[in-house]
Amino acid sequence: MLTSAGPDPITMLVPDFPFSYDGWLRHPAGLGVLPPERAGTPVAVVGGGMAGMTAAHELMRLGLRPVVYEAEQLGGRMRSVPFPGRPECVAEMGAMRFPVSARSLFHYIELLGLATSPFPNPLAPSTPSTLIDLGGERHTARTARELPDVYQEVAVAWEKALRERAELATVRDAIQRRDVETLKLVWNRLVREFDDQSFYGFLATSSSFQSFRHREIFGQVGFGAGGWDTDFPNSVLEILRVVYTEADDNHVAIAGGSQRLPRGLWEHRAESCAHWPAGTSLSSLHGGSPRPRVRGVARDGEGFVVTDAEGRRDRFASVVYTPHVWTLLNRVECDPSLLSAPLWTAVERTHYMGASKLFVLADRPFWLDPDPRTGRPVMSMTLTDRMPRGVYLFDDGPDRPGVMCLSYTWNDDSAKMATLSAAERLEVLLEKLAAIYPGVDIRSHVVGEPLTITWENEPHFMGAFKSNLPGQYRYQRRLFTQFMQRGLPGAERGFFLCGDDVSWTAGFAEGAVTTALNAVWGVVEQRGGATHPDKPGPGDLSDALAPVELPYDA
Repeated sequence: MLTSAGPDPITMLVPDFPFSYDGWLRHPAGLGVLPPERAGTPVAVVGGGMAGMTAAHELMRLGLRPVVYEAEQLGGRMRSVPFPGRPECVAEMGAMRFPVSARSLFHYIELLGLATSPFPNPLAPSTPSTLIDLGGERHTARTARELPDVYQEVAVAWEKALRERAELATVRDAIQRRDVETLKLVWNRLVREFDDQSFYGFLATSSSFQSFRHREIFGQVGFGAGGWDTDFPNSVLEILRVVYTEADDNHVAIAGGSQRLPRGLWEHRAESCAHWPAGTSLSSLHGGSPRPRVRGVARDGEGFVVTDAEGRRDRFASVVYTPHVWTLLNRVECDPSLLSAPLWTAVERTHYMGASKLFVLADRPFWLDPDPRTGRPVMSMTLTDRMPRGVYLFDDGPDRPGVMCLSYTWNDDSAKMATLSAAERLEVLLEKLAAIYPGVDIRSHVVGEPLTITWENEPHFMGAFKSNLPGQYRYQRRLFTQFMQRGLPGAERGFFLCGDDVSWTAGFAEGAVTTALNAVWGVVEQRGGATHPDKPGPGDLSDALAPVELPYDA
C-alpha cells in the first residue's frame, strides 16, 4: 500500500498523479546523479517563466549546463510591472496569489527568502471589507456570516454537492494522509464518471443546486477566490482538483511582486552543485542574459538543432520546452517528428482561458477611510456582475501610495475589454464603479496612467492559462505523461514538455514547478543518470501513479 506515515496538511497532491514533489525536493540526496562524463552537457531550456527557471536551476545543480531561451522577459506570466516613478509599487499582471498548499512552489520561495503576506481575497480574514454587487443590490460584509441567508444557502449547497457527488471528505483525507491507494481508487472512478461533465452541468444536476438563483449567485460570487461562472463551460474535473487541494483558498502574495521568484532563481548563487563551483548562478552561466527567443526546433538524429531569433543554431541532446504549447503551432518552426501524431492532436485541442486586468496607482489607500454613515471603509474588495467583475485593493501603509486592480476579468468578460485602449478601459470602469460607490471620487486619487493587459492578445501566450473542456481528459493525459520516455527509441526521446498548461492544475505556479521537475527527471534518465534509491522520482513511480487511461474507442 503506497501510504506515507503521519498526518500532513493539505497540499497540492493532485489525484491524477499523486507524487510528493515537495518530499522529493527536500531529500538530502537531491534529485539524482549523472554519470561523470555528462558533466557540463548543454540542455536547451525554452522559456524563462517559473517552469523554465525551475528546470534550469535544478539541471544546473545536477551538473548540466542549461541554456535558457526567452522571447520577452524572465518571469513569463509571473509579470510584476512597476508604476512609472514608483518602482516599489507593482501591478501583478499575471500570477498574483499563491495557495499555501503549493508546497513545491514554496520550496523555492523559502530558498530565496522571499516574504509573503495574506492576499485580499473576498471575505478572507485579512480583507478589511468585501462588497458584493449583484443585480443592482449591494451587500457589504467582513465575513460570510454577515451576508443575507441566500448566500449561506449557496455555500451549503456547494459543500453538499461536493460531499455527496465528489467524495470531498474522503479525497481530502487521503491527500492529508498521502494515502495514494485510496486517492487513486476514488479519483479514477470520478474521472470515468465526470470526464464528459461540465462544471455547470455538475451544478445543474446536483440536488442541492436545483434553483437557478443559487447557481447564478454561486457563479457570480463563489467562495475562496471569488466567482466561478467563467469556469462553467470547463470540465468539472478541473474544478475538483482545485477544490480538493485547497488551491482556491488561503492565498498569499509575494512581497515586491511575484516576478521576484523566477528572477531570483536566475540570480541565485547555488551553494552546492555537481560539476559547477559554489556560487554559480544561471545568470553567470549566461553572461547575465538569456538567449533570444527560439525560432525553430528540429530533430537531428538523436539530438536537436535549436535556432534562435538571431539565426544562431546550436545542437542539444535534450530540450525542455516550457511555453504554452500553442506556440509550437505558430511561433516556432517545428519538425513534425518532434512529437507523435496523438501528441500533436492534444496540442491542437488545447483550450486557453482569456483574462484581462487593469491597475492604477492611488495617492494613498483612501478606500480605508471610514464612511461617516456606516463606519465601514468607503470602498471594499468588490465582486460584481458589472464589467469590472473583481476589484482588489493593496496598501503598504496609510502614508504610502496604494495599488488598485480596478478590474480582473476572464473569458467573455475579458473579451469586453480587448478592443478598448488602456484609457478607454479606465473610463468605462470608473463609470461602472461610480454606480457601485456613489459619492466616492476614485478618479481624484488616481496617479498617472493605468497599466493593463489582455493575455489572449499577448503573442507569446495567447491566453492566461489552459482549462480543459469536457471530454479533454485524454488529451491532457497525453501531454502530462509525455515526459515518461523510458523505453522509446532514441530518435523519439529528448524533447520534454512542461509548464502549468501541461500540468493537471493549469493556472497555478505549482503546476509549472512540478512539471518542470518531471522534465528534469526525464533529462536525467535520458542522459544515463538515476535518482537516489531511497527517494525515487516521478518517472520511477509512473507505473503505480500514472493517470488512469480512458478507452479511446468507447
